[in-house]
Amino acid sequence: MKDYYDILGVPKTASEDDIKKAFRKLAHKYHPDKKGGDEQKFKEVSEAYAVLSDKKKRGEYDLRGTFTGAGGAQGGFGGFDFSQFQGFGNGQQFEFDLGDIFGDAFGQTRAARRGRDVSIDIELTFRESVFGADRRVLISKLATCSVCGGSGAKKGSKVVACTSCNGRGEIRETRNSIFGTVTTARTCPRCNGRGQVPEQPCDGCAGAGVRKQQEEIRIVVPAGVSDGEMIRMPGRGEAHTGGSAGDLYVKLHVKPDARFQREGNNLASVLQLKLTDVLLGGDFTVPTLDGDETVRVPAGVAHGEVIRVRGKGVPHGRTSRGDLLVQVRIDMPKRLSRTAKELVERLRAEGL
Repeated sequence: MKDYYDILGVPKTASEDDIKKAFRKLAHKYHPDKKGGDEQKFKEVSEAYAVLSDKKKRGEYDLRGTFTGAGGAQGGFGGFDFSQFQGFGNGQQFEFDLGDIFGDAFGQTRAARRGRDVSIDIELTFRESVFGADRRVLISKLATCSVCGGSGAKKGSKVVACTSCNGRGEIRETRNSIFGTVTTARTCPRCNGRGQVPEQPCDGCAGAGVRKQQEEIRIVVPAGVSDGEMIRMPGRGEAHTGGSAGDLYVKLHVKPDARFQREGNNLASVLQLKLTDVLLGGDFTVPTLDGDETVRVPAGVAHGEVIRVRGKGVPHGRTSRGDLLVQVRIDMPKRLSRTAKELVERLRAEGL
């Protein structure tokens, strides 16, 4: 006796959704048209799904340990020949909605009615990438018709039910296959899934409800973005007749700044000092994205030492900002004057 739960690899307490997911996975693995597929196992998982996906048949199977159909002998689907479709066991007929069963396993679901995504690139200054920016761009794309507002109907006219699909928006077709009676559905080509058609088509879009036109779009770039980052704007892509609009993807390109490097939420810069400045210390001016800032350099600071200027980095959160990390670099003189050399020799003699 076949254990349908074991065949699908699910417990007896499995939900309908669990059973469907298990069947999709195994059907994809064993499909005969797929390289490495196994026709016999494919038949077994199809048989198991046919029973366990139906509440009435599953109830009989759970009660008796088998499914007999309309009073036939026990044994479920024994001897059934998939290549010579005669119905499942004792003339039983099982209806499958192919798109519903397989989902993305074989790519046979009806594609959602949705407009195309649009991708654009914009360039930002380093400062804009840190503090954010507000841009407006003009894009040419399929958009909702501005004449009819997307109805497709001429002004003063009305829309009526599509006669091709009787207002359903889709056309269903039924045929026999190795699974039984397979019902598929496709978008009605006349109304494009809307279920309605204009009595008189709009002059602007010829009844489509969408047309190619230019649209100005505002793009708000948040603070702290990085080079190559992508902003997704749902519903701002191309429109679709009777469906939802696609998305707009904005790729950001940040121009480098010779003064700063970004390190997470911190900014890094370099302060070049002369040897005398390092020996004596003092106050020095450093650039920040908020303007020049004075920093105190202690006497005897080492080459490569970092001075932290708090709150002058990249904004993060509502009120927080990173820091500016200023690295000290010493410009060593390549040549010394006679006087300078004498002074240095004196310092060496004093053990400095």
